[in-house]
Amino acid sequence: MAVKWFDEPEDHDYEAAADYLSMLAEDASVAATVTAMKTAKPVYRKAKDILRAARLTLLPPDNPHVRADIEKIGKGKKMSPILLVRGSAADALQIADGYHRVCASYLTDEDTAIPCRLVSWVRTP
Repeated sequence: MAVKWFDEPEDHDYEAAADYLSMLAEDASVAATVTAMKTAKPVYRKAKDILRAARLTLLPPDNPHVRADIEKIGKGKKMSPILLVRGSAADALQIADGYHRVCASYLTDEDTAIPCRLVSWVRTP
């Protein structure tokens, strides 16, 4: 069963990303980083690599949000691309929005090429 993706993230995905990132950085940096995501060209990364770079564990298939995404995949519905902020050797990649979708994709096929918007933090003075 192939995972299908929208070409562009939905507007509410950017809002969710900003909410999450606001716990990690100042408002101006978050706003600039999310703006960069909106213009970033899509890149494709495997679910297993995203989880490893983010240093996150795979959520189980009975997690309600993961289960809902697995059901979407089974029905052939498209999902929104993942929003990522690049990490470093010291800091993990941040899944700003899409952790549950990454896990559902992994559980379907860990080698699924997931469309992502991958940016580095935009630091503001």
